[in-house]
Amino acid sequence: MMHNRIFAVLLVAFFMSACTQEQQNKISRVVQNYTGTDGVLEIYAGEKLVKRFIKIDKLSTAISTSDDTPRPYRFGYGILDANFNMRADAGEKKVYFEFSDYSTSYIFYGHP
Repeated sequence: MMHNRIFAVLLVAFFMSACTQEQQNKISRVVQNYTGTDGVLEIYAGEKLVKRFIKIDKLSTAISTSDDTPRPYRFGYGILDANFNMRADAGEKKVYFEFSDYSTSYIFYGHP
């Protein structure tokens, strides 16, 4: 039984090493879609933090419905952390958000 697990891990490692970086990123995103992340999105106006969303599973890039071209914005769902304390307090709800890739200063990271 243990030998099967070791073999499976080595097989996955072998196939991953044969993939390009972009293919590895796509595989990683697929895994994250199932396992989720505990992401934090911070939006800045200059150097000032103006919005924070917590408990984000993933950010998605919008895709055109007519020709499958990426749109210049990202979107997702997260809890609006209105008081910037990194906790989902009473009254802070899960919301839909979107932001421009071109004009928005943002940082997205896994919750430490």
